Amino acid sequence: MLPILRLFVAFLLTFACLTTHAAQCPDWPPARALEEIAALQKQIDLWDDSYHREGRSLVADELYDQARVQLSEWRECFAAGPSPEPLRTAGGTVAHPIAHTGLEKLRDSRAVEAWLKGRNDVWIQPKVDGVAVTLVYRNGLLVQAISRGDGITGQDWTTPARQIAGIPQQLSQPLDLLVQGELYLRVTDHVQAQAGSLSARGTVAGLMARKTLSAEHAAGIGLFVWDWPQGPAHLPERVAALDELGFSSTAPHSQPIKSFADAERWRDHWYRSPLPFASDGIVLRQEQRPPAERWRAKAPYWIVAWKYPFAQALAEVRRVNFMIGRTGRITPVLELTPLRLDDRQVKRVSVSSLQRWEAMDIRPGDQVAISLAGLTIPRLDGVVLRSTERTELKVPLAADFHPLSCWQPTPGCESQFLSRLAWLSGNQALALPHVGSGTWEKLLETGHLNGLLDWLTLNAQELANIDGFGERSSARLLNSFSIARQRPFTRWLKALGMPPTGEARLAASWQELAQRTTEQWQAEAGIGPGRAAQLSAFFRDPQVLALSETLRVAGIDGF
Repeated sequence: MLPILRLFVAFLLTFACLTTHAAQCPDWPPARALEEIAALQKQIDLWDDSYHREGRSLVADELYDQARVQLSEWRECFAAGPSPEPLRTAGGTVAHPIAHTGLEKLRDSRAVEAWLKGRNDVWIQPKVDGVAVTLVYRNGLLVQAISRGDGITGQDWTTPARQIAGIPQQLSQPLDLLVQGELYLRVTDHVQAQAGSLSARGTVAGLMARKTLSAEHAAGIGLFVWDWPQGPAHLPERVAALDELGFSSTAPHSQPIKSFADAERWRDHWYRSPLPFASDGIVLRQEQRPPAERWRAKAPYWIVAWKYPFAQALAEVRRVNFMIGRTGRITPVLELTPLRLDDRQVKRVSVSSLQRWEAMDIRPGDQVAISLAGLTIPRLDGVVLRSTERTELKVPLAADFHPLSCWQPTPGCESQFLSRLAWLSGNQALALPHVGSGTWEKLLETGHLNGLLDWLTLNAQELANIDGFGERSSARLLNSFSIARQRPFTRWLKALGMPPTGEARLAASWQELAQRTTEQWQAEAGIGPGRAAQLSAFFRDPQVLALSETLRVAGIDGF
């Protein structure tokens, strides 16, 4: 029985893994999968070429990183093979004496804990957001600067490097040495959690791609040395020696850690504290490492990165919903594959207006950039990647919706009708306790609302027959509806959606207001021609007049 039990357990584990993986894979037929992978690969190739050859960053760094992860996942989902080497077009004409190794980016805290397990003498540094460089000194004098390139060869940056005061031109000792580091954009008291990366990497890459630097631009570039490949074996000695030689940024931003808790604490500290540079995470560095001659242009085992929470996230659009407000304004809302931004789960985002959606032409399957406005409200920043399949959408016509449309839930009017009800029961109008959007949606779904005021005649027996309304909730709802009958006339005018009247004098009855002409409205304080026309149209609209009659029959004060 034991071998059978083992086989059964293995089957369950395999099935669980496959199910989990399948849930992350798009539900595409093979032909479309190949099209989507090819389109994403083409876009990433364009970004790579522009960045490496021209020093121009066409996309935010973290969006680029997420797009690369997306590409790898799609390739794995559909067995499309590994992605081409991203640095294949980045090589230059100058060979690095020692290869730039790159970094593996760990995906989450569990991966960091696993990497730290069993390792000793680990140090942590901020992951400076800039461009990597090799600096070569002979007898203490700077003789060569080489861009990272593909890690094996790069561009000659010696000329601009000589103009940058942040790069020591002469060391305090006449040594021959080679250091690797990051050229970064100098910023004052930069808090990453608040300000983000400011496109710092792309800015520095663009400046270094120029033939000459202005004094102002040169002064705005700093240097963080993160490695001395042929330096002392022990990292504390390397850091102290670099500081003495003139590389002063390294020591204050290099700290030993003993545990994952230490790594987590320093990561949070550097994420939320003022720094002289933008940073997109932390680097964990094991003190023990192989000789520099054995380094290769690929991610090594002794260094990893742990990125900060994304300020911008790449999100897939699942659906496009067109929400119609009480006044007829159409607001497209994107339903997204759920994602986390700064510990908040984001499932949807507003496009703000129909005109903006039309200009952006967002369809299901597109990938959009999302950030948080004020650290709380999801904000659509733009379209990053377009799906190869452009889904046809039923888009409402703006001309069909206005402040006097959709007083009944006729086909196409459901959204505006529900918005009218939500406004009616809200604090700005009748302020009905225990009545919200969910209440109105339930009553509409069950066929109890064919007009804006049908709820006034609902009774306990009718509510009791609605699933989800128990005896207690039905009693509370009836009490709220009873409260509505006692609200003053001015509240009811707002509930019906009367246009704002500002400081205008309001009569105490509907009949008096309904008899006013456009000219009489315009004669009131603070009411111009446009608002006067809106008020006149409101009080003469047949649907509004029918509602006023309903309220008169119901005995509502003022009607």
